[in-house]
Amino acid sequence: MSLSEQELTRKLNAIADPARRKILTALKERGKNSIGKEVGLCASDIESRMQLSQPTISHHMSVLKRAGLIEATKLGLWVWYRRNEAAIRALNRELKNKI
Repeated sequence: MSLSEQELTRKLNAIADPARRKILTALKERGKNSIGKEVGLCASDIESRMQLSQPTISHHMSVLKRAGLIEATKLGLWVWYRRNEAAIRALNRELKNKI
């Protein structure tokens, strides 16, 4: 199934920013939390890796989430982010077909 032009544009705009690409890379390299469950990274983890302010990280995460490239899960007080691998694979396929 191919992406609509609007959806493709939203995803491409999301990855156009170098900081957001770095966030996606950091999420790809994520580890497991203390209970051994893969949950991704919380905003403070991303903040410390990226050396960006919390509001800037929140903005980037919002853009990536709206584009469907990341997912967020609330566990206790923290929101954990992880890549939406299916959406990233679909974007890769779409780019291969269009370019």
